[in-house]
Amino acid sequence: MKVLFQSRKTLFTAPGGDTTQILKTKEYLEKSGVTVDISLELTPDVSAYDIIHVFNLMRPQELYLQVKNAKKYGKKVALSTIYGPYEEYEKKARGGILQFINKFLSITQIEYLKVIARAVLNFEFSKGTFIYLLNGHKRLQRKIIKMVDVFLPNSHSEMKRVADDFNLEQYNYVAVANAVDINKFDYNKVDIDEEFEKYRDCVLCVSRIEGRKNQLNIVRACKDLPYKFVFIGKAGANFHKYHELCKKEANENMFFLGQIEHEKLPQFYKLAKVHILASWMETPGLSSLEAGVMRCNVVATKKGDTEDYFENYAYYCEPDDLNSIKEAVVKAYNKAFDEKFHDRIINNYTWEETAKQTLEGYKSII
Repeated sequence: MKVLFQSRKTLFTAPGGDTTQILKTKEYLEKSGVTVDISLELTPDVSAYDIIHVFNLMRPQELYLQVKNAKKYGKKVALSTIYGPYEEYEKKARGGILQFINKFLSITQIEYLKVIARAVLNFEFSKGTFIYLLNGHKRLQRKIIKMVDVFLPNSHSEMKRVADDFNLEQYNYVAVANAVDINKFDYNKVDIDEEFEKYRDCVLCVSRIEGRKNQLNIVRACKDLPYKFVFIGKAGANFHKYHELCKKEANENMFFLGQIEHEKLPQFYKLAKVHILASWMETPGLSSLEAGVMRCNVVATKKGDTEDYFENYAYYCEPDDLNSIKEAVVKAYNKAFDEKFHDRIINNYTWEETAKQTLEGYKSII
């Protein structure tokens, strides 16, 4: 089987959870004998491939042309939806004039404005952007959905969200779990460099620094706690002021380390007692899975699909409630780690399992 992965133009210049998902799925599909290539082009020659696998329904401006191109060649299309609208964040926590404007707009109108902003501020403009502006956000998403042969959401609850938002009644899907590299994140094989020992027993947050990930509320909720807090990740595009505000409001026990080498991440998880993602939406948050397999207690948002993955093993908080964040951190910090949580991740959320589920989706359309 020969498969082409296609995704957003900024997949490698602005890496995120989808970047890890794509690279790891490719790696483990290839171990199963599947040939996988990656293209960020909008209309490449795809005649050599059996399946075109596209990612991220939240970015329809590129996705539409990629899917339309696949259909022009008569190819089957698999879509990893990665569908997590941030409507609540945009209306409640974006801040400034944008938050005020967003209160009067639908999520599709908000996303439309964001695409215009990216085109102007980040020069993210292509033929796809032009088509997007003519069609609108949701209309273009609907056109994509009609051309998809199998949906590959990260959970059953994510698929339900897509089906509800687009009034789908009949659709083919296989839930494909997000996963963790258990070879890399192996607690017993990770040695700690002396330079990192000063962060032992910290509360860790591994994520891009941006409003949707909610680091500022973590700082505000926890600045009077006696724990060390370590934030790993660079500022998201257009969130440099937010990053500076986080550092300005932080206390002397809060450390912003920026982006570190991915190979060193396991050390930080092993050092930490707690990992927190108090985001406005997660499906479920790759760093939370990595933390759990490294025997960190996990504080997570309830918004999104986290409970599908973590059930009662995580400590949940509300992103806009400072007391909720603080209480979850304190509770997680003072509780012993439950080995059943580690076992749940090992048994259900490995990239081998992801590749197996992805193949199941492919076979359903060939």
